[in-house]
Amino acid sequence: MSDDLLHRIDRTLSRAADAGALLPIRTEQTPIRDAGIDFTVRWVSTLAHKDAARVEAAVRRDPDFNPFLPPDPELTIGPLGDEHLGVLNKFPVIDRHLLIVTRRYEAQTAPLTRADFIALATVMAASGGLGFYNGGAEAGASQRHKHLQWIPDATGTARLSRFTHQLPQDLPAGEIATHPALPWRHCFLRLPPCGDAVSLGEAMHAAFDRACAAVGIAASAEPMPPYNFLVSRDWMTVIPRTCERHENISVNALGFAGSLFVRRPEEIDTVRAIGPLRLLAAVATPR
Repeated sequence: MSDDLLHRIDRTLSRAADAGALLPIRTEQTPIRDAGIDFTVRWVSTLAHKDAARVEAAVRRDPDFNPFLPPDPELTIGPLGDEHLGVLNKFPVIDRHLLIVTRRYEAQTAPLTRADFIALATVMAASGGLGFYNGGAEAGASQRHKHLQWIPDATGTARLSRFTHQLPQDLPAGEIATHPALPWRHCFLRLPPCGDAVSLGEAMHAAFDRACAAVGIAASAEPMPPYNFLVSRDWMTVIPRTCERHENISVNALGFAGSLFVRRPEEIDTVRAIGPLRLLAAVATPR
């Protein structure tokens, strides 16, 4: 990500916080290790009771309300190409959480396009981070308007490397691998090195089509079946979904990068009792 875009994000964060448009959700976190894979479970801080109301607002699904037509100007970073805008997440759990929103309405179940991937790559080309997508309500999406998402690399955040470090590191670009410890249908693809946003976006698009075919999804289906995809500068994964939650624990794409979120601290015990891998398997397609 260019310094200019990073500065725009930080200026917008400051402006939105001063205006009261940004309503971060304060969390505490605890680690859980499962089959040699490190997970982080975030939970809403008991010291910030008002954040419980923010969580409810963040996940509320109102078919008559579209927060992206238009997006709040206090939260809007600006253009990301001709077809997308960068918009801050109003209720961030992770700092600098960015939404990449189509300017015109498209459904969250619509196929992802070349333009979508190039907009995401515009953010990721220089500074990496993690891009992800919740393909429909059953995959964890709370808004119907198409939006990809991005979070920066930071200690304790979701990272594909929690899983990919156990994959063959000499896997050629474009080749498919599966993780032996993951009991849900998935695939990982290695991405080629790319020097600019357009080539990175096109590489992501090609990898996505190939990954969808590998897990039995038609990448051009309208509407798409529920799925999550996650991408770093090096790897991409696609996971078909069957439902949004298990034992009242909601799971979105970040769960498949090792980051789970619960509303109450007692739900940490639920996650621990089920086990993160079994929890994820319960909302995905069996392998």
